[in-house]
Order: sequence, then C-alpha cells, then structure tokens
Amino acid sequence: MKTQYFIAILFATSLYWMYLLYEPFLMVITIAALLAISTANIQKYLEEKLHSKLVASLVSSLLLAILFFAPLGYFLTNLTIKLNHLDPDTLQKVELYIKNFILNPPAYLDFLKPYLPDTMKDININTLTSFALNIAGKIGSISAGFVKNAFLVIVFYFFAHYNGASIVTFLKRIVQMSVEDSSLLVRELSAVMNVVFYSIIATAMFEGALFGIAISFMGYNGLLFGIMYGFASLIPVIGGVIMWLPFMIYEFSIGDTNSAIFIALYSIIVISIIADTFIKPLIIKAINQKVLKGDTSKMNELIIFFAIIAGLTTFGFWGMILGPAITAFFLTILQLFEARSRECEVENTL
Repeated sequence: MKTQYFIAILFATSLYWMYLLYEPFLMVITIAALLAISTANIQKYLEEKLHSKLVASLVSSLLLAILFFAPLGYFLTNLTIKLNHLDPDTLQKVELYIKNFILNPPAYLDFLKPYLPDTMKDININTLTSFALNIAGKIGSISAGFVKNAFLVIVFYFFAHYNGASIVTFLKRIVQMSVEDSSLLVRELSAVMNVVFYSIIATAMFEGALFGIAISFMGYNGLLFGIMYGFASLIPVIGGVIMWLPFMIYEFSIGDTNSAIFIALYSIIVISIIADTFIKPLIIKAINQKVLKGDTSKMNELIIFFAIIAGLTTFGFWGMILGPAITAFFLTILQLFEARSRECEVENTL
C-alpha cells in the first residue's frame, strides 16, 4: 500500500472519531467561530490598544458575555419576582374577561358560538395559574439551555480569537486553494458576518426601545419588557405578537380599552410594519455601507435580511448567525466558479 493511501485512511478514520467526539459541540463551535469573524475588527482594535492578544481576547469575551447574560439575567430575575408575587385578583379579572368574551363574542365571531361553550369549562383561575406557571417553566428551561450554550460559545469564542490567526494560516496551507481564492472566501464571509452582527444588535435594540418606551407610558417596566421584546423580535412573524397580545388582553380585562387598542395598533403598525418591515432593511443597508465602505463585493442588504429570517426559521435563535454565513459561503463559491469558468474561456480562445 502506498504511503499516501495509508495516511488518507488514517486521516478519514481520525476524522470520523473526531466527529463523534465533538459532535455535541459542533453548533456552538461554529457559532463561536462566526462570532469571532464578526467581531474581528473589535479584536484588532483591542490588540492595538492593549498590546496583548491574550488580554484583548479576554476583554472581547467579557463584552460578549455581558451582551448575552446581562439582559437575560435581568429578565429572569424580574420574572421570578413577578411569579412570586402573582396577584390572584389579576388572574380573576383575566378569567372574567375571557369568559365574557366567549359568552358575548363580537358579531364577526358569531359563527363560533356553537363551539365556544365547550371551552368555558376549562377556563378558571386554577387553569390560568397553571398555564402561567407552565409558560414560566418553559421559559426557564429554554433560558437555562440558552445560558449553557451561550457559556460554551463564549469559551470557544475566546479560543477562536486567541488562536484564530494560526488556525486560519494552517487551514490555508492544507486546503488546496489559491491564495486569491482563500482570501476572497475569508473576506466575503468576514464582511457579511460583520454586517449581520451589528445589524442584529441594532435592530433588536431599536425595536425593544420602541416597545419599552410605549409600555413605560402605560405604567409598566419599560426596560424589562423592552429587553424581552428585543429578544422576541428575533423570532420571525410571531415574535412581536407573543409580547403585545398578553398586554392587550390584560388591559381589556381591567377595562382599559383605549390602552389595549393602543398597544395592539402601535405594535402592529409602528413596530411590526414600519420598523421591522421597512426600517430594518434600511438599518442593514446603512451598516452594510458603513462597515464595507469602499468594498465593491458587499452583499445586497435584502439578501442578508432574508438570510437572517431563513436562518431563524430553520435553526432557531442561532440561525441569525448561521443563515447569513451559509448564504455568504454559497454565493462566494459561485463567484469562484464564475472566475474559474472565465479563465477556462480565456484559455480556450487562446
């Protein structure tokens, strides 16, 4: 057996076992690597200021940890306090409102009247309390999983920054690609991930601020619910609904019809339609032009916008990072194919 064949067999075998070993961590490693690519300019700036790659990597990881954990910790702390002080009178008002709504539905829902009485028997304060605690438990479970994954992402993120340059150099040596092709691939992926990272933060903060300001005028904790809306806005289609719908139902239940209608219309028109549909692509475009200023190969902001939505739909929370990365990688490979085809055409004409 030739030596190269034996080495290839050993490599394939080791690759298989490496996959089995690290398969539970592949997602977080990928996310950490993409986040490191997204914040490479911040890392470079910190290295220049701090004159130490180790310290700069630690500071970058700390900033990312604060970005992940601070809003989530504030949300979970307040959620626990609210649940421990759950007012039975509030739940009773909600129960009465729902029952009255079912008994006397609007005219456009008259066709549901034959089916509504069956739902009455399942609605009482005990079921509402159980439902609220069940939702809170699910939120706690999801948050615990998110905290675990976020911690692992931050750990791998630190190593990606600290050892990233040597890893990239090594990969360039072993991958059978020209320097121009590998540079194009790295540049395109880095550029798109920069835009994605900053645009996600900017749009989530923007939409969260819009909701938080409106809800604060109604007497609620604007900071808490603004943070919650910022996270919820990352969920396609229903993200905003799961925030403003409970407020609308509660305001109706306590008889404040004007506030209920206001929060529903404000959330739908101002946030969901104007901010999310029209302003969000403009934010991505502005960041695209700012980050990639002078770069003729920048990706269209609408492609990035839909890649984020597709990623969230397919992969969940971390899809907002994976979606654009997969799209950028695919489009860059197409560019490489196009370049090779042109070279072949030129050679054939000669």
